[in-house]
Order: sequence, then C-alpha cells, then structure tokens
Amino acid sequence: MKFHKAWATLLLSAASAAAAQTTWTSSGQAYPTKPIRLIVPFGVGGPGDTIGRLLGRQLTESLGQPVVIDNRSGATTIIGTELAAKSPAEGHTLLLISTTHAVNPSLFPKLPYDPVRDFAPITLITATPFMLAVHPSVAAELVTLARGKPGTLNYGSSGAGSSIHLTTELFKSAANIQLTHVPYKGSGPAFIDLIGGQIQLLFSSTVSTLPHVKSGKVRGLAITSLKRASALPDVATLAETYPGFESSSWFGLLAPARTPAPVMERLLKETRAALKSAEMQQALVSQGAEPGGASSQAFAAYFQAEIGKWARVVKTAGIQLAN
Repeated sequence: MKFHKAWATLLLSAASAAAAQTTWTSSGQAYPTKPIRLIVPFGVGGPGDTIGRLLGRQLTESLGQPVVIDNRSGATTIIGTELAAKSPAEGHTLLLISTTHAVNPSLFPKLPYDPVRDFAPITLITATPFMLAVHPSVAAELVTLARGKPGTLNYGSSGAGSSIHLTTELFKSAANIQLTHVPYKGSGPAFIDLIGGQIQLLFSSTVSTLPHVKSGKVRGLAITSLKRASALPDVATLAETYPGFESSSWFGLLAPARTPAPVMERLLKETRAALKSAEMQQALVSQGAEPGGASSQAFAAYFQAEIGKWARVVKTAGIQLAN
C-alpha cells in the first residue's frame, strides 16, 4: 500500500540518527534556532488545545526555544493540517493531530494534502477510550433489545463523521444491530438528550460519562479500550464480547515530511520526556487518558491501522462529507 511505503521511508531515515542534547542539522546549524510553532487544528479551550499547551510548555523548557501554540481550527482540522503540510521541513513547525487525521481521507474525496506522504510521525501523545452509556429506561440487554426492535433505538453523536459517530457505527457492525443516528453540535447537547431520554445510547469520554453514571442519570455499560481501565476495573470492555473491538480519541505529533532525521530524533526524545513529566502525567490521567510516547515506528503502524479501520467503517455505513 503506498501509504505504508511512505511511512517506512520516513521512519528508516529518522531511526538512523543518534539522539543528542545538541542536535545539528545537515546544514551544520544547531536545532532549534528559533521559536517552534505547534499548529493545533482545534479551537481554544478544547481537549486538543489543552494537550497542545501542556506539551508546548514542556518542550519549551527542554528545547530552549519558545513553543508557540497556533490554533487553526475549522473544516474538520483541514485548515490547520494543510498549513502544516506546506510549512518548511526544518523542525520549527509541528502539528498536533487527532483521530480525525486518520478519518478524513475516507470522509472527504479530495484533501489539499496527503495525510501520510506530507508528514513525518513523531509519536502518539495520548489515547482516551469511550464509554458506552444508556438511558436507565434501557433495562434489557442492549444488543438483545436492538435486535428485537431494529432501528427503534436512537444514538447520539457530536456530529456526522465524528469519532463518536464512527465508534457507534463500528459497534453496530460488530454487534450486527440497527440503530438510528441523531447528530448534535457537540457531545454536550447529546448528553442532555440522553439524560432526558430523547436518545437511548451514547458513546462519550469516560471523564464526561462517569459523573452521570455515579448520579444514576445514565448507566455505563462498557468501555472501548482493549483492556479494562485501571481506574474502572469493574467496567467491562466491548472487546470481551467482540474480540479486537477498540476505539479511542487519540492525539499524536507530526512534523512536515523530509524534516531532517537528527531533528526528528531530538523531537521524539524530548516529547517522550515531556510525557513522563509529573505535570503531563497528572493532567492526562485525570482526564482518563493514557500517556503515549511509543516509538515513531509504533505510531506509524497504529496510524496506518486507524486509516484502514475507519475506511471500512465509513464504507460500510455509507458516510461521506462534501469538501
């Protein structure tokens, strides 16, 4: 597959360089030589913005240059991502991506960039599983109920093509059930209608869902990670019933393609150190997220798998959004 070959070329060149505290580029210049722009293709105040700013503070200290957050939200992250793709490949522009980066190639027939060839992977920053919650009126076993009344149960999402939408479609396929999609402008309004009984089920972040579960307003049925969460040992995973089922809201770090290998190694080293810091660990775990920091190779393989998985879901569900 051409995507796979593109990632492999980038990764082999990055892996050949030895990490050093002072990194020298092929031009003989020390890196970094000026402030670093971290493009965050999400709005101010959201999860992506929070993670970007946390990471930026850590990298500012370790790299010795300011990391400036550049929020470029809009067009399902396409605006900010295109800007990063067209930036100089010297390590002074980075891009924070989310699950959306792996989904967009299937949702939009024409993108102004190639999500693989135009970028070099650094590492996965974090991943947060979803929790499947239902209204208390759903007293029977959910799948049995859905099979008995095809299409009568409504599920909410934060919008067509969102991670919540696609996760539910993945669940529908795994469980072989029919549900009716009710898209909202964000997960907040969807949760209000779940509590009110206008919709019967919703996938949402564990942090957003747990308070409502504890209050008895909704019931938490399962989470979407492959293994049970250490903080929620009594909550089953969907993978226990549907082997291999996994879905998460994740964030990763990229650089423009052809960024020098020594720079890529330095960025991986410092990002890994940042993710091990007390500030990052506490912030991510408090949000129900698992800190990342895997190798660039592992991140590339994970991203490749995500592209394929969501492409199959989008095709099966017949989802397409116009550019």
